[in-house]
Amino acid sequence: MSLSIPEITLNDGLTLPVIGFGTYRLNGNPGVNAINSAIDLGYRLIDTAYNYENEGTVGEAVRRSSIPRDQLRITSKLPGRYQEYDKAVTTIQESLYRANLDYYDLYLIHWPNPKQDNYVEAWQALIDAKKWGLIRSIGVCNFLPEHIDRLNKETGVKPSINQIELHPYFNQEEQRKWHEENNITTESWSPLVRANEVLQNETLRNIARDHNKTISQVILRWHYQLGTIPIPKSSSPKRQLENISIFNFSLNETELSTIAELTRPDGRMKNQDPAIYEEF
Repeated sequence: MSLSIPEITLNDGLTLPVIGFGTYRLNGNPGVNAINSAIDLGYRLIDTAYNYENEGTVGEAVRRSSIPRDQLRITSKLPGRYQEYDKAVTTIQESLYRANLDYYDLYLIHWPNPKQDNYVEAWQALIDAKKWGLIRSIGVCNFLPEHIDRLNKETGVKPSINQIELHPYFNQEEQRKWHEENNITTESWSPLVRANEVLQNETLRNIARDHNKTISQVILRWHYQLGTIPIPKSSSPKRQLENISIFNFSLNETELSTIAELTRPDGRMKNQDPAIYEEF
């Protein structure tokens, strides 16, 4: 069984499914099997990163898959320690070698690391790598509007996507609005937040019961109706299928407003504020 997932078009013309598959901590042969299961079920957007140390696992899953490479969208990310221009170029190449891929569909700067102040150099490396055919679309993760404004001002190139922490306890309303105004797609990491906690939430449980759906399905449908791209992760085929079975129901405005009220000022899971957080 393979489900068809709707697609959106980024500001540079690349199409992406409206839900993807996260691969953090999916490594080795079990990781390959989990990713292949997801692809078999209908996932076409696969998210990895240099720092996940599983680009090889993702590449092997792509090779074992019966789905043609051009129908998949593979994402990876540049780590903070390699943001200087020459290091960034080499790291992009190394990412491709690790995965044994000719190109990435989407490549992102993982964090801005503002104290290091190298993210514009890194962005220029991504721009050039796209020109060389190593990347089809370039974007960022965890960038604040001021970081993106600087990229655009100094290079004239705007990211196609910004992948940010986004879930019911931290809904990023202002940042999402800014993305929409600037024609940048929002992608949601940790879309299901702390699963053990959120799955006990009475508000979400009531909405899920009314739709005869699971809480995870309600949350992922919420992401979809917000216009963001969630990238949930699961090694369970049953859960993988559940997570993409969200296109046969809708949340009404009251339910959307109720979920919006769950957000918290301190809703970040690990207090990773992009204005000061450094990732290497």
